[in-house]
Amino acid sequence: MNALVALCHFCELHGPRTLFCTEAVHPPSPSPPQPCSALLGDQGERDGEGLTMRANSSATQRADMCEGCRSLPASHPGFVSVDSETGIRYLSHQHPRQPQLFSMVRQACVRSLSCEVCPGREGPIFFGDEQHGFVFSHTFFIKDSLARGFQRWYSIVMVAMDRIYLINSWPFLLRHLKLTIQSLQSTALKVFDTEQGVCPQRAVRMNSAFSPAVFPHQRSGNAARSLTSLTQHPNLWASLHASFSWLLKACGSRLTEKLLEGAPTEDTLVLIERQTEQEEEMNAEGGGNKPQLGQSESAQGRGFLCGDDGKPEETAGPKFRSLRHLRQVLGGAEFRQLAWHVLMGNQVIWRGTDRGLIQSAFNILKALLPVGCVRVEWYSSQYEEAYRCNFLGLSPDVQIPAHVSSSEFTVLVDVLNVEQGFVHAGCDDLLSLYQFSISSANTQPTDKGPTLLNKLEVALTNENLSVEVVSHCLLCLKEEWMNKVKVLFKFSKVDGRGREDTQKVLALLGATGPGEEDNVRLLKFWMTGLSKTYKSHLMTAVRGVERTLSQ
Repeated sequence: MNALVALCHFCELHGPRTLFCTEAVHPPSPSPPQPCSALLGDQGERDGEGLTMRANSSATQRADMCEGCRSLPASHPGFVSVDSETGIRYLSHQHPRQPQLFSMVRQACVRSLSCEVCPGREGPIFFGDEQHGFVFSHTFFIKDSLARGFQRWYSIVMVAMDRIYLINSWPFLLRHLKLTIQSLQSTALKVFDTEQGVCPQRAVRMNSAFSPAVFPHQRSGNAARSLTSLTQHPNLWASLHASFSWLLKACGSRLTEKLLEGAPTEDTLVLIERQTEQEEEMNAEGGGNKPQLGQSESAQGRGFLCGDDGKPEETAGPKFRSLRHLRQVLGGAEFRQLAWHVLMGNQVIWRGTDRGLIQSAFNILKALLPVGCVRVEWYSSQYEEAYRCNFLGLSPDVQIPAHVSSSEFTVLVDVLNVEQGFVHAGCDDLLSLYQFSISSANTQPTDKGPTLLNKLEVALTNENLSVEVVSHCLLCLKEEWMNKVKVLFKFSKVDGRGREDTQKVLALLGATGPGEEDNVRLLKFWMTGLSKTYKSHLMTAVRGVERTLSQ
């Protein structure tokens, strides 16, 4: 964590002073170091072990320090702890090594013990700015039988430039700093009680004669007690170094940055709706009835939601690995024809003996569509109508009805075994094992659009892009076109605009021009995959506006 922890004290003779400071020094990066680095530099690395107090090395500053203002002597090497996992070094001394940090800590010390005071003077407070850093400060009192009011004022400050991070860490810092403070206070209280038992200072002060001329000398004699003297802790500074070092490490690792995706996507909403439907059906059935092998559509939806898409157990054998692999096996023209039918919402039928291969093909092809547009029948012994599934796997002996074979809204892929002999399980050369025959009654050319398919093919043919990059490219394209679907749905279905206005919206969405007919078909098909939640929210918002206008 790019922060610094310091223990500060309000000296009755010299005012606010920094007693002890712990900072994190990160290992040098491979790039050349910047000359203006505040926390790390070449010279700073060389001086790290010695921990010279560069900002506090003048004789004038040392002369202004009393016993109560000093933690470690100038000759003390300080404390160093190294994190073996990250290589970060935690360095502790009375003052920071860098002049810039010394100035920031000095200002935080003065403000925490003077103008920035919480109610009751004990407790946490937050202050700071972009120039001097942001500070989390916790002030507290330590009992001292010789001090004015029998207590001395201290504070622990954490200085950082990241305001949001420091605020988010407030509960964590408060909880753990309280433990450190309570430990110091309880130890000092025992010493205080012991000293009061030997020589009660309250009675001594009440019986002594007060003289304005003598008072400064009396105060100067009692004001120079160090924190080590108040707690009688022989390893106080080593203990504070360990505590502050752990605090910096733990506070830096407890929060990590994550990329927020924003509002739930349509796929997420559809999955939530399917889960709700599944729970309602299970409650209606008593939770004990399982779907039979003639899988209903709701059963397929439940399987899809649970992550296995209702598919049978995976079998050994060659499979399609990615869209690029599928395109390489089928060929460019055949793949485009197949992908075109998928995007248009036509029924895609695969027929063959290897159900594992058909399953892998469907797993890849359904990634082209929103979740709400996917209805899969993985492998069936009879034909299923298109309204039940747009992906249908059939055994090789199933006959396709004549009206389906002659329909332009259906594409059939026959997977024929090249050889019936033994096939090695590790063989991945699909062309040596199978022959793929694609047939459709559609006579419309598929080489113009839709635009999404054109862009996807550009990514697939670019060998410099990995399979993972192509997957992210497809995801972005789907989100882009789903946003266009939402606009078109709002404009045509909710607002009820005419054909001319709808055409203007299509031009604005970039759906006109080459492949316009395919783009419009894609938008209308994908509109069926919008979640019920989105549609309901949109209709409710429109009705609310209408009621407001009518009033």
